[in-house]
Amino acid sequence: MKLLDLFCGVGGASVGYFQAGFEVHGVDLKHGKRYPFTYLRADVLDVLKDKEFIQQFDVIHASPPCQTHSITQHLRNAQGKTTSKVDLIPQTRAALIASGKPYIIENVVGSPLIDPIQLCGSSFGLHVRRHRLFESNMKLQSSKCNHKAQGRPVGVYGSLNDEIPNGGKTAKTIGEARIAMGIDWAIWTELVEAIPPAFTKYLGQQLIRLAV
Repeated sequence: MKLLDLFCGVGGASVGYFQAGFEVHGVDLKHGKRYPFTYLRADVLDVLKDKEFIQQFDVIHASPPCQTHSITQHLRNAQGKTTSKVDLIPQTRAALIASGKPYIIENVVGSPLIDPIQLCGSSFGLHVRRHRLFESNMKLQSSKCNHKAQGRPVGVYGSLNDEIPNGGKTAKTIGEARIAMGIDWAIWTELVEAIPPAFTKYLGQQLIRLAV
């Protein structure tokens, strides 16, 4: 089965789907030099208008920009950082529904997804929690958090080796962050926006079972 990963970034989600058994292709506006599969550098919303291109895929995953909904926006503001990212969830959802394809939209807790499930890194033995929401037109199962067994998680957000007032601490090194996320090829700025492959391997396995 072929899966199209939109707003694919460095390919964390793509690798998970590949591990589940999909042939994966990615689309994003970034350079994509560390993306591990077939890559198209293009505007995702333009790609979604190309019906002939879209029809070659069995499933579509999309991770629209989420900074406007992320709880870390307060941390960025406190650090004097800003973001120009906009909310592309409504346009992306409308295009995915129009495609008629099975789809998944991923975003952060607090984003306006419809009837989403939630996944947590503690469910998969990761050192990050990384709570993420997934909306789909397929019946998917969530995971159960296991924070107590996980212990103190590694933070992969904001700045490297950063103490968060009244909060946690981010990874001390890029190596620690890569191990925590299960992504060994990305740099820090890519890791902070990535999805652990364990999440999408879990979802991909469900999608394949539903298709059989």
